Amino acid sequence: MIAEEQLRNLKDISYQEAGIYENTRFEKIHNVVFDDSNIASTIVAAEIAALIRKKQEENTPCVLGLATGSSPIKVYEELVRLHKEEGLSFENVVTFNLDEYYPMTKQNVQSYHYFMHEYLFNHVD
Repeated sequence: MIAEEQLRNLKDISYQEAGIYENTRFEKIHNVVFDDSNIASTIVAAEIAALIRKKQEENTPCVLGLATGSSPIKVYEELVRLHKEEGLSFENVVTFNLDEYYPMTKQNVQSYHYFMHEYLFNHVD
């Protein structure tokens, strides 16, 4: 895997104020474009891990809104790796999903509840 310092040198995804010409653009949401989804996923996971660790130091919950689908799978895989290999703890993490199918049961393989357990929750503390 890519070391955290190397990731920071590849792309800084921290928030940056809009430039002078960006104030008049329609899209105001901060975004970063990557050429490689593996690098993007690793960098995003490192950013999430840094937030989790910061909240642990502050002894406060880390609240994450998480998505499902194919896009975040590599991010979740990297978070699991960080947990298993580097000891990242999820004890202070509280999550919510952006949406869910209703009235689907949480045991249904197509539910977001099932998805999150399959790709993240069953693999971390």
